[in-house]
Amino acid sequence: MQDNQSSGQYDVNDATLRFVRRKDDITLDDDPDILRAEMSCGHAVSPQSLTAWCRSLLDQGQYKFYCPAITHGTEKCSAEWPYLEVRKLAVLSDSEQAHFEENMALLAATEYCEFKSCPSCESYVEREDLSNLCVKCTICTAVKQKSFQFCWQCLREWRGPAAHSLRCSNEDCVHPDVDKLAKCTNMRLSYVNNVECPAIRACPTCGLLLEHNGFACKNLLCKRCKVEFCFLCLQLKRVCNPISGPYTVCSVAPRQTEIPVWKR
Repeated sequence: MQDNQSSGQYDVNDATLRFVRRKDDITLDDDPDILRAEMSCGHAVSPQSLTAWCRSLLDQGQYKFYCPAITHGTEKCSAEWPYLEVRKLAVLSDSEQAHFEENMALLAATEYCEFKSCPSCESYVEREDLSNLCVKCTICTAVKQKSFQFCWQCLREWRGPAAHSLRCSNEDCVHPDVDKLAKCTNMRLSYVNNVECPAIRACPTCGLLLEHNGFACKNLLCKRCKVEFCFLCLQLKRVCNPISGPYTVCSVAPRQTEIPVWKR
């Protein structure tokens, strides 16, 4: 099918849109020759600024779109825009729609479900019990006419649990994310007294691996569970910051050896 590339311009005859000639609330561009439209929250955008902003959110792992316009001081509007509204006012082309919708579906599935490919038949299997490494593949079980289970961690046929729940009985069964935590380098937070800590941390709420860019404060917002925590002590922001503040050194938690399980 041929892609109907949009011109990136609004149809001035579209009575469902409210057009304005004021500055763009995303880029702050005030070119009077650019026609802009109001979002449901009342802020003005152009197709280009809206597309660029929402694409940047997708690239950060967010599938919900929030208005970044500044309302008072440094306070953001943060109104959530429905995707159908974004699609219309961003004048997305067919290929852009496909890119947005595929990535949104993938990110939503990652947030609410855990899927991996079965090592035998390669079909996707969902792990319902996040604390259990032993997972049953229903397709292989039906084909082989006997229960087929595999280890969620090392992706090999299940041979039974080890003495503890962190791995199966295979000697080299290691969570790949634990390996990354063990091998990552150290980095320094230049705005927090140049303190040193591991460059990769597992979110203490959901276990997603995250990196700090080394600038700004010590707090980091997890792009999956949306919980903000301290990259140094691994306490939630609401626990750490009232005591030490966002730019003050607190206790530096040691390198993590386990991946927290998200109890949703």
